[in-house]
Amino acid sequence: MNRTLLSSPLLLGFEHIERLLDRNTKTDSYPPYNIEHTSEERLKITLAVAGFAADDLSVTVEDNQLVVRGRLNGNGEEKTFLHRGIATRQFQRSFVLADGIAVLEAELNHGLLTIELERPHTENAVKTIPIRSADVQLDGVRDRN
Repeated sequence: MNRTLLSSPLLLGFEHIERLLDRNTKTDSYPPYNIEHTSEERLKITLAVAGFAADDLSVTVEDNQLVVRGRLNGNGEEKTFLHRGIATRQFQRSFVLADGIAVLEAELNHGLLTIELERPHTENAVKTIPIRSADVQLDGVRDRN
């Protein structure tokens, strides 16, 4: 049996995070990207997608993952390269999003795709859970186990 950090009996309900992490460890390094912390609640992801037009790219949120896909639409031109150093192969890049992260916008400018994300500010809250006693009568029937 393989035990991982998230399989601790003290961490309940994190199985989906483990699955997301497993999926994301199987990615390559194309296209290169940066992740910036632009403010307390904002992040910006920048992907280098030289050669791709906006119509060749898609940005979606699927199962708590931000998924960026690139596929060049064939324009029917056959090109003969003496050297091809600009990679324009199809790709899929995924980023795991924490609960509450919102994707605000995506913009393609000079071969860089920027995606703005926002994490809403949340206040720490304490919730008290009432404890029901087994000795309390429920609908006229005494509950005894």
